[in-house]
Amino acid sequence: MRLGKRQVLTVVKKVDFGVYLGNDEERVLLPRKQVPAGVEPGDPVEVFLYKDSDDRLIATTNEPKVELGELAVLEVADTNKFGAFLNWGLEKDLFLPFKQQTSKVMLGDKCLVTLYIDKSERLCATMKVYDLLRTDSPYQKDDTVEGIIYDTSEEFGVFVAVDNQFSALIPKKEVYGKLRVGQTVKARVTAVKADGKLDLSVRDKIPMQMDKDAEMIWKRLQDLDGELPFNDKADPELIKEEFNLSKNAFKRAVGRLLKEGKIVIDDKSIKVK
Repeated sequence: MRLGKRQVLTVVKKVDFGVYLGNDEERVLLPRKQVPAGVEPGDPVEVFLYKDSDDRLIATTNEPKVELGELAVLEVADTNKFGAFLNWGLEKDLFLPFKQQTSKVMLGDKCLVTLYIDKSERLCATMKVYDLLRTDSPYQKDDTVEGIIYDTSEEFGVFVAVDNQFSALIPKKEVYGKLRVGQTVKARVTAVKADGKLDLSVRDKIPMQMDKDAEMIWKRLQDLDGELPFNDKADPELIKEEFNLSKNAFKRAVGRLLKEGKIVIDDKSIKVK
């Protein structure tokens, strides 16, 4: 009998409160409300095995949203001081301990998880899914993809599971905006590494992105009564704080506005012409 897996077991005994499945050595209860109509001893039944609220092995004909060895995006149904509980399609919610969270989750959040069996032989969830992600994606450079953020690193960047299954990274230099664990992002493939992992960017190619950045800066100038209190030689951190752009991207966008004759630049500011 495999905990955390769907499997076909044989009915060995009928009782008032359900049927027992298995064989002479191992048996598990399928509660009466789960028993298919007309089932008799000797019949096969496909079930999923997990532990009930009293940590007893139990069978269900309901289909869970994730099994051992699989990945799934699940919603947080509740939290307590020990961790979170996820809706996975069964009566008893799935426990996600704090130690298995790559970022603290809240009620209503969604997270990419897999199952593991803890020291007490119970099924639990973990957000540490890096080793389960595939590296054989069909995507090529410049393809647009979608995925969920499952971890972040100050050193490397933002880790994404493309299509909830393929390994990808938004490198630190490409991280713009508020990107958080559980967020779904659309991105552009910038590279397919030798090991099959993807590098992503949430920004478009330079010409297209430059137009968007220029439009954003132009709108900000309107909001600031036509004057920005620094120019394109400003400190990179100030530019990032104000516009969430790298200094190079800012300079390109400002250059576009200058070429279009919309602005003038002096030693201290950028002004609408």
